[in-house]
Amino acid sequence: MSTVYITHPSFVKHLTPEGHPERPDRMRAVNMALENEKFHFMPREEAQMGRREDILRCHPHALVDMLETLSPAEGLVSIDGDTAMSPGTFDAAMYAIGASTQAVDEVMQGLVNNAFCGIRPPGHHAEKDRAMGFCFFNNAAVAARYAQAKYDAERVAVIDFDLHHGNGTQDIFWADPSLMYCSTHQMPLYPGTGEWNDTGKDDEGNIVNAPLGEGDGSDHIRDAFNSRILPSLYNFNPDLVIISAGFDAHIRDPLGDLTCTEADFSWMTGKLMDVADKCCENRVVSLLEGGYDLTALARSVAVHVDRLMHG
Repeated sequence: MSTVYITHPSFVKHLTPEGHPERPDRMRAVNMALENEKFHFMPREEAQMGRREDILRCHPHALVDMLETLSPAEGLVSIDGDTAMSPGTFDAAMYAIGASTQAVDEVMQGLVNNAFCGIRPPGHHAEKDRAMGFCFFNNAAVAARYAQAKYDAERVAVIDFDLHHGNGTQDIFWADPSLMYCSTHQMPLYPGTGEWNDTGKDDEGNIVNAPLGEGDGSDHIRDAFNSRILPSLYNFNPDLVIISAGFDAHIRDPLGDLTCTEADFSWMTGKLMDVADKCCENRVVSLLEGGYDLTALARSVAVHVDRLMHG
């Protein structure tokens, strides 16, 4: 397998309040993990600046304009109780979009089999017209619609194994059966969405939720994949697989109560690569979402990328 790592220095310049879990050290931990000698031959690229036209396939002008206007010259501006902007935030969010579409270019043009984007801020809570939950623009949704617009991908699937449900991705995909969103997540937990019976507009079946309970771990998440997520993906037969790669379902993570380990993230990655192998010539784009214990995040990213590289 050929894998490219895409990131940008701006991602450490998105500052958050003291004590906030979504902090620049997350990006430093990921970059340090990928400095291990096993990754020395993995190509690396600096992300391009995202394009407004790509964002507008998922978000209205008004949201983009509002966030650009709110961007402070100094200090922090609160968007909601969890989400703040610093002077470097808007550029970081734009480079996160750019990394996501750049990864689609690399994969859809056959330059690599797959790509991992070390990005922040994350994206999966960003709804059509609302920034929330540490997120400003929905990186995965923008990447999916970019693949459709530029490469005529008929069906794109986003699979989200973050601890939290990606309410934003579900919101954007809800009425579009050409896009599938599959999620494992803890419930009840922020943001309170992601019920089993949320299946898309008119019960189309393009939304596939597999909520997990407090204390659930390896057996439960693997069963959710085997019984619900994977059959839906194979039936959908995507032209591109996008992973919302959050690692806060790890047992060490401070924000939840799932008990997954690095082995589970490696296993899920492998299963999604199997889908890509059978359905779409191995095309996988993986985008960093959550993960707030630095040790668990670094170890989990390492096994995830190692699996992307070696199948």
